[in-house]
Amino acid sequence: MRKFSIRPTMTMRGRTFKGLRGWSGKPTHPPLTDFPIAAYLFGATADVIASLGRHEPWSRDFFRAGTFLFIAGAALSVLTALTGFWDWLRSTTKGTQARRTANTHALAMMLVTALAVADVVLRLNVYDTRGHPTVAILALSIVVAALVAVGASFGGTLVFEHGFNVETATDSRAWHVSETDVMPGEPEPVEDEMSVSDRLADSEVAVTSHTPDPLHE
Repeated sequence: MRKFSIRPTMTMRGRTFKGLRGWSGKPTHPPLTDFPIAAYLFGATADVIASLGRHEPWSRDFFRAGTFLFIAGAALSVLTALTGFWDWLRSTTKGTQARRTANTHALAMMLVTALAVADVVLRLNVYDTRGHPTVAILALSIVVAALVAVGASFGGTLVFEHGFNVETATDSRAWHVSETDVMPGEPEPVEDEMSVSDRLADSEVAVTSHTPDPLHE
């Protein structure tokens, strides 16, 4: 039995190009969100460390590291927000729970970006004069980190609960016992449309239907 499958994931052949939204099975927005989220979480952590060690010479290094992380996160948020908006516009329907969840996710992330930009402005004003964040900067960093985690949970709900931008939420041959990989865009053969569990269930029905009932003998 084969142990690894590589080519279907790496190939772009057979995938539908969707412009700014990416390709079928390879959307651009979800992976982009990882960078701002990580930047803000690590940036806030660096600020906490710098504040706790504010009397130590290394506190300045952590404060500056946090500044770089927040600048990077805010910069990447622009492209992340743009791809997210395009997903919202083209892939959600008014009046649905999915659209409402997407609205909540977008609102939280827009607020995160605005607060992060304010945080960067405050940082740059004291960048050369302080070795640790001010109380306002520290508080803002923690709020941004907490809010981005909340916003990310709504994004996760869209994908993992509502199947947003997931190419197949139904039975796929990738979950069938087989030595043959399913390539992107490849049609499902009629004979393979039934899952293993369905086949086993049908087999059980067939066996049951042919089992004699002693009460009718």
